[in-house]
Amino acid sequence: MSERSSHWQLHTIVSQLRSARDQWRAKNGRASGEQGGRELPSRAAMAEILEALCGALFPMRLGPVDLREESEDFYVGHTLDVALNALLAQTRLELRYVARHSAQDDSEVEARAIQIVQDFALALPGLRTLLDTDVLAAYHGDPAARSVDEVLLCYPGILAVIHHRLAHHLYRAGLPLLARISAEIAHSATGIDIHPGAQIGRSFFIDHGTGVVIGETAIIGERVRIYQAVTLGAKRFPADEDGQLQKGHPRHPIVEDDVVIYAGATILGRITIGKGSTIGGNVWLTRSVPAGANLTQANLQHDDGTQK
Repeated sequence: MSERSSHWQLHTIVSQLRSARDQWRAKNGRASGEQGGRELPSRAAMAEILEALCGALFPMRLGPVDLREESEDFYVGHTLDVALNALLAQTRLELRYVARHSAQDDSEVEARAIQIVQDFALALPGLRTLLDTDVLAAYHGDPAARSVDEVLLCYPGILAVIHHRLAHHLYRAGLPLLARISAEIAHSATGIDIHPGAQIGRSFFIDHGTGVVIGETAIIGERVRIYQAVTLGAKRFPADEDGQLQKGHPRHPIVEDDVVIYAGATILGRITIGKGSTIGGNVWLTRSVPAGANLTQANLQHDDGTQK
């Protein structure tokens, strides 16, 4: 260590940090540590993979600044080769982490990792086509949008949806940790929190976007538009007999096709928002509404001011 490091008492701090790690590992049944290298996937590696995938999906808009159209296919092929190999390495880490607690051997993990990434690669053209519907929905749904290029380059809702489409595929493929890392990278960049388990149909548009929260078991139909600070959340969290939260149960809303949800609306529980409904700003909703409903704060109140 450098001469100046003596000012920071680094030897003492390093020793105390080692002690803290050892205590945590012993308490949680991991006394042996992560022998042989990193055990869990890397957020930094996933950020690079996602940036590369965005460039490969939209090369002339999200790719390198000096890319020319005649080099587009070469760039896409090279970028995908690097990104998919990096994704394979991260996939191995997650699957090996899970396999520690099961009877799987390394050959099973390797075969499954390769199959998952192969399937992911083959899904990319379909994901690009799906994302095109989201970009067009944003362009047609916002009178301030001057072009689809502006939407793709500037709108945080589009960045969040690109990440979600990729993360959702990973989630369904059995990589919940990589999927969640991917979602949280977009969350950090945009303020839009979409759990990778949420099912979202075509032509989805989040306008403005900051503060939007969409829970794991939410189901959203086609041509749905939502605005900033909308929450599609859970109303309650059932616990088992030991007091532990039960996981995996449907607990978030179902939003049918052609619904618009305005800023600040909070929709909680496994309720259904019927096709073609409009939910006004700052509405608090915990019951299903029929198709074609038009709910505002005013028409949700009794004459005495209490909520219906």
